[in-house]
Amino acid sequence: VQFVESGGGLVQPGGSLRLSCVASGFSYAVGWFRQAPGEERLGVSCLNRASGLSYYADSVKGRFTISIDNDRNTWHLQMDRLKPEDTAVYYCAAVPCDPQGMGVARDWGQGTQVTVSS
Repeated sequence: VQFVESGGGLVQPGGSLRLSCVASGFSYAVGWFRQAPGEERLGVSCLNRASGLSYYADSVKGRFTISIDNDRNTWHLQMDRLKPEDTAVYYCAAVPCDPQGMGVARDWGQGTQVTVSS
């Protein structure tokens, strides 16, 4: 499966962005990850389309919402109340997912830049 992310950009603190991840094929679960300059890539959220269960990292819980548009095979990450520390390149990938966390990811997309700054 190939994934293509979009929707990143520059936004002021407190603003919102909606990321999209279009999948070329079927994946039971997809996760969103982010990587800031000089830091490791970290899991942000994932969703299992079969169970409907999702996971959120503590740093984004209550601010980000993951969803899927089954008709378009597109996964979204709605990001609200953005903070400067959310600045990173955001990636989507196929990944085992349950409410406790994510497994090993595969089939990475190319990423989309999110910058939160005034």
